[in-house]
Amino acid sequence: MKSDKIDKDRLPTHIAFIMDGNGRWATKRLLPRKFGHREGVKTMRKIITACVRLGIKVVSLFAFSTENRNRPKDEVAALMQLIRENIYDMLKELIDEGVKVVFMGDLSYFDADIRASLDKVVSESADGEKAVVNIGLNYGSRDEIIRAVNKCVQEGKEVNEEIFASHLYTSGLPDPDLIVRTSGEYRLSNFMLYQAAYSEVIVTNTLWPDFNESELQSILAEYEKRDRRFGKV
Repeated sequence: MKSDKIDKDRLPTHIAFIMDGNGRWATKRLLPRKFGHREGVKTMRKIITACVRLGIKVVSLFAFSTENRNRPKDEVAALMQLIRENIYDMLKELIDEGVKVVFMGDLSYFDADIRASLDKVVSESADGEKAVVNIGLNYGSRDEIIRAVNKCVQEGKEVNEEIFASHLYTSGLPDPDLIVRTSGEYRLSNFMLYQAAYSEVIVTNTLWPDFNESELQSILAEYEKRDRRFGKV
């Protein structure tokens, strides 16, 4: 996909990434899948930085799903170690630049030391106003919806869209304008099912570790051409 000039006045407010293809990237190179995940972390850092620099206000990334827990134990262990070793250092520079970092998902799944790192990131970035980076960890949209329903039931109130949305992990964030999925798979994979009601979706065949800023700009140029009608004529 060639790089195109983008109109910064027509950027999405919220862009979300389904970062797919790490394992296949490694397999193509006859490497263990964990090497693909390591490269994926590097790409994640670069793309977050590029989005913030362009002026996109909210960047969401699907990093570890509830279904990923069912992968082979050695791959899950490698993913946990990547989070443990990289999550704070990867985000520290962004935090220093005024970026707020939040996490969506059931974080109780993670070991105490990982949860402590996540808490540190959230605490140190809480006052950031430049942009919001929202990272899905042990996240699944069906679990999120059921959780929100149960919270509404506990409150005993009649539910409307505003009340329901306030109980989602993304409470306070705008719905994604654009969802980008890498690796050529045409599905949402249990990602932001409620929030994606009117999101534009762009799929690229590029595997996530090979995704770069040039392709990001081409995708943003494509997004600018979309006629977003939100169900209207």
